[in-house]
Amino acid sequence: MHDTAMMYGEHFFSTYLSDASGLKIADVGAQDVNGSLRSVAPINNEYIGVDFVEGKGVDIVLTDPYSLPFEDSSIDVVVSSSCYEHSEFFWLTFNEALRVLKPTGLLYINAPSNGSYHRYPVDCWRFYPDSGVALQNWGNRSGYECALLESFIGLRQNDVWNDFVGVFVKDKSHAGTFPARIQDRTNAFMNGRLLDSDDIFNHHSYKRPKKPNKLRRWFKKFS
Repeated sequence: MHDTAMMYGEHFFSTYLSDASGLKIADVGAQDVNGSLRSVAPINNEYIGVDFVEGKGVDIVLTDPYSLPFEDSSIDVVVSSSCYEHSEFFWLTFNEALRVLKPTGLLYINAPSNGSYHRYPVDCWRFYPDSGVALQNWGNRSGYECALLESFIGLRQNDVWNDFVGVFVKDKSHAGTFPARIQDRTNAFMNGRLLDSDDIFNHHSYKRPKKPNKLRRWFKKFS
């Protein structure tokens, strides 16, 4: 796990779950590869690491990556960091997280918005500023009343990655339970989105370089 993935995971826990205890937290894609969110999760909660391979930090090995071994509405928090880019059908992964979450449950996703090709065992996707709203809309279309509380693209530090970070609540009627936002804690992000707002915070977009005007250069050459 790269530096900012760990940092934003810690920001999520301290922002949304600082005083939490007795919760059931499921980490999807939990194998400890150069670090794990388990190390920054709040104590006094049950932390369950699931992955489709055995390894450090994995409590349950999945036989089907799109079927979590939990009952409907039984999990308080689902976290997934550096995983969705490797999921061939990430929209199924998203819906499965919603299925197992309680109505008050939170879903935290961190996935790359750029970076090099890295197969584990495949590398299929990158996530951009509108991805959070798209996932929310997909969940709604699938029959869930989920809502995007916030999303943004984190600025890179020592590594090559800009992280897409998205935080969702399973049922929008419980959004008021979570008034704090990671964006309140840091300004090191761009293209932030917030619940019930069409604004883009710290807006940044690609600007196409202007093509040189060949005719103007020709006139300048002979003038």
